[in-house]
Amino acid sequence: MSFGMAREAENAAAGYGAAVTAVVDRHPPGVSAGPVPAAGPAPSAVLAPTAGSVAGPAAGPHSQDGQYGQDGQEAGTPHAQARIDLAAIRANVSRLCDTAGSAEVMAVVKADAYGHGAVPVARAALAGGATWLGVAGMREALALRAAGVPGRLLAWLLTPGDDWTAAVAAGVELSAGAPWAVRAAVRAARAVDRPALLHLEAETGLGRGGAAAGDWQTLVDGAAAAEAAGYLRVVGVWSHLARADEPGHPSCARQLANFRDAAGIARRAGLAPDVLHLSNSAATLTLPEAHFDLVRPGLAVYGLSPVPDLAGPAELGLRPAMTLTARLASVKRVPAGQGVSYGHRYRTARETTLGLVPLGYADGVPRHASQAGPVLVAGRQHTVAGTVCMDQFVVDLGDAPAAPGDEVVLFGPGDRGEPGAADWARAAHTISHEIVTRIGARVPRAYTGGSAPGDH
Repeated sequence: MSFGMAREAENAAAGYGAAVTAVVDRHPPGVSAGPVPAAGPAPSAVLAPTAGSVAGPAAGPHSQDGQYGQDGQEAGTPHAQARIDLAAIRANVSRLCDTAGSAEVMAVVKADAYGHGAVPVARAALAGGATWLGVAGMREALALRAAGVPGRLLAWLLTPGDDWTAAVAAGVELSAGAPWAVRAAVRAARAVDRPALLHLEAETGLGRGGAAAGDWQTLVDGAAAAEAAGYLRVVGVWSHLARADEPGHPSCARQLANFRDAAGIARRAGLAPDVLHLSNSAATLTLPEAHFDLVRPGLAVYGLSPVPDLAGPAELGLRPAMTLTARLASVKRVPAGQGVSYGHRYRTARETTLGLVPLGYADGVPRHASQAGPVLVAGRQHTVAGTVCMDQFVVDLGDAPAAPGDEVVLFGPGDRGEPGAADWARAAHTISHEIVTRIGARVPRAYTGGSAPGDH
């Protein structure tokens, strides 16, 4: 048997902990099925103070009622925010459950739920029909457990230095792709007097994690011996596809065959896993023969297309959940020939209005989108003018009326003609996974679409 090799996929795990603010119910409770209908402009959400903020009215001049500054902006209005629609999350998961058929759905909430907020998204995903949650690192899993998030939970990107004992004690299911991981699980099980729950990972062609063909039998035999001794239960066998985002690519069929071979070896060794799982978002939507017992959608949970060259979110019955906005910090008229931002890579062609947007690469706006990133201001799309800086970028507004405090929409579901995350991905020569995941903790999150049970 040969498990084959293929190019490495581009999903990289990011850190946990985007700034989480208040949940505001803007939709009827219990929305969990079918595609989300098109909506008008997203309602503004109430923001709770984030770390480091000061309670009470903002400093600066106020009008007579004490609520507004001299320019009419509500005191305390954030200069930028990422609005997360939890109703969209629930509906996207419901759609994926329908697509998965008899297979269960694991909602992947690694990297702080792709920048959307792990705890509220995890609860919304469970309310939408997911029965499992998946994360990369053990710390992500333990944070969910500490927040009281229920359900089956798998962590798969583990190292010898991780706290295996805490994970086993918390009922976190763990991945093992090498004998050392089985040994670590056994030690943890002994320490807490509780069997570890393991998913054995096979390398079937991605060329990344998991036991290669020549090592698989050794891994399986070691796990079977530890199971017979009562230290663990092998509850899953899994792998990951390299090119599921290219439907019809021959590597997918090869990996399917290799995965079936690996599962057969495990069964012949006496193992009886609860679930076999292989499918990511793309395979969940386009490769039904890879569904097995469980699918693991990530990007599609957040309403973004895993096959953007084939279909957009609406065509797949999905709705983007994140809308990233900012407010103009400065507006000024400049003459023709004015250089803009570092390096003067952009010069004005004529007298024009420049708007300063207070978001930059420290917030996750990709510098690679300089001169290319699209934004919506007052119903019209514009492009980043010049270089994206650490905290800000500039937009050439032409002769359009504008004032400090006016809203700028970087991306969203498209209800108002705004760009999508995929448009920024094209501008930055990357993937939409990266666009939403890289939005940093400096940008507060505001939640709409109701709360999942247990959020209060």
